[in-house]
Amino acid sequence: MTPHRSPHRMAYPPAYGYALYARSHALPRTVVTLLGTALLAAICTHQLTAYLDPQRRIPVVALAPMFAASAIGTGLHQHSAELDRTAVRAAWPRRLAHLLALTALAAGTLALAVPGHAQDFGAFAMVRNLLGAVGITAVSAAVTGARLSWLPTVAYLSAVYLAGGHAAGRAATVWAWPVQPGPQPAAWACAALAFLLGAVLHAVRGPRPREAGD
Repeated sequence: MTPHRSPHRMAYPPAYGYALYARSHALPRTVVTLLGTALLAAICTHQLTAYLDPQRRIPVVALAPMFAASAIGTGLHQHSAELDRTAVRAAWPRRLAHLLALTALAAGTLALAVPGHAQDFGAFAMVRNLLGAVGITAVSAAVTGARLSWLPTVAYLSAVYLAGGHAAGRAATVWAWPVQPGPQPAAWACAALAFLLGAVLHAVRGPRPREAGD
């Protein structure tokens, strides 16, 4: 007797190795989201006529990395946590490569979407903000879980954008680093520190697993 199959159940071809890892983390969907974010950033930059005033790029430079980092964070979710626990090789190199590859893709596409000189709100500021946003997201994924990792990133960058758009002084380059021009050393230091902390924490611990009933 032939077993009955539900017509609503989709049959997926078997996957192994890197293909299985990519499927379990929904990597194709994350890549498409990152490319779409870069395209939207390029369109918004053109519509803002940023060539007339670099300050008009602040919304794009501050918010586009926020959306990209949120997509990367949710992509860190492991749909089959048993794959990491039962793997023969250590999981941390895959986790680190996963995070670095998505960050590099987002940084490259966003930098191309919003070109500009270092002293303006151009590619340098975009890459810096992406690194900082990804760092915050990775820390959140390790602490609260990948599904909600976007929440602290969105809350912080949105608050800074609304409150720190006209902030000046040394202190502002620290707490309002997402809205600073490209070459600010203190802003780069904060973003780099956040990314380093997030990358290490994610590689070592991975995203916090979901509890039963979550």
